[in-house]
Amino acid sequence: MRLSNWIRAAAIAFAGMAATACASYPTEPVYSTRPMPGYGAPGVRPADPYGAPSQPQPPVYEAPPPMTAPTERIEGGALPPPSSSGSNTYPPPPAYNPPAYSPPSASSPSYATPSAPMSVNAGAAYVIQPGDTISGVGRRFQTPVQNLIDLNGLGPRGAITVGQSIILPDSALDTGPDPYATGPAPVGVMVPENGVIPPPPPPPSGNPAAPLAPREPAATASTAVASAGSAMFQWPVRGEILRRFGPVGLGERNNGINIGAAAGEPVNAAAGGRIAYVGEVVGLGLTVIITHRDGWRTSYSHLGSATVDDGADVRTGQQIGTVGLTAGDGRPSIHFETRRMQADQPTAVDPLTVLPR
Repeated sequence: MRLSNWIRAAAIAFAGMAATACASYPTEPVYSTRPMPGYGAPGVRPADPYGAPSQPQPPVYEAPPPMTAPTERIEGGALPPPSSSGSNTYPPPPAYNPPAYSPPSASSPSYATPSAPMSVNAGAAYVIQPGDTISGVGRRFQTPVQNLIDLNGLGPRGAITVGQSIILPDSALDTGPDPYATGPAPVGVMVPENGVIPPPPPPPSGNPAAPLAPREPAATASTAVASAGSAMFQWPVRGEILRRFGPVGLGERNNGINIGAAAGEPVNAAAGGRIAYVGEVVGLGLTVIITHRDGWRTSYSHLGSATVDDGADVRTGQQIGTVGLTAGDGRPSIHFETRRMQADQPTAVDPLTVLPR
């Protein structure tokens, strides 16, 4: 019984609360759903739905009318009336006439015409010896190799053969024997200080020299061995043989021997004869050349000093100079050559075959 009473009391309370909520709900919306009178009129603000008094709106700002710029009449020249042809009356511009071209004068440094290549006139002829090279010939005669190639038509490689006559330019200067141009001085070629290498002296007996043996083939002429006793040579200086006679590679060859000795040591004449040349030779340094009997010649290069003069007669063992430092052997040394005339050409002979053992 007690539980049912509680349920009944709760139902009555809930019904009362629902009735109270329904009694307080407004019968119409707070805000009007239709236009209110006076809404949107200038200066009138709609009434506040919550009862606040309406306030007049501020007046709408109106901008002043724009100002106009002052104007006045401008006097100006009028364009000329058009012609009947439709073109204006201005004269046409003058036609452009370029100045006449005149070639620049040769005296002007800015337009100087290039000079023609220097002409090379042919002079004397040099005969190629075994072991000679075209570069050696050019070096000996102070002539560009290209000039030698052009004068003789040797082609791009400058190929030469033993016994071939090479035409030299008339400006060639014979500086003396070169390791790779060992032939005799051509007739008519200038030499330093206008000196001339004298011919070998006649035999001491005054009789003409015995006829020379026939010339050997080019392949073996450079290695000709003198017969025993034909040249009584002595060592110009005693020392170690640093370079021997013969080919040295790349088409070059050594036409003598290099003897190592102390710098400043005396260098003596290998045999009696006449001094044919004393002076500098390209590639050989200070050189002394002696002519001997029977067509023999000896040359002493890379000297430190010379103690003889051109044309002087020397005896066997006489000092002619001193050992120098220009041979490029890494130590003081001289370059010594022995040559014998073969058909008017000095042929290189290995000095070890004509020097005492």
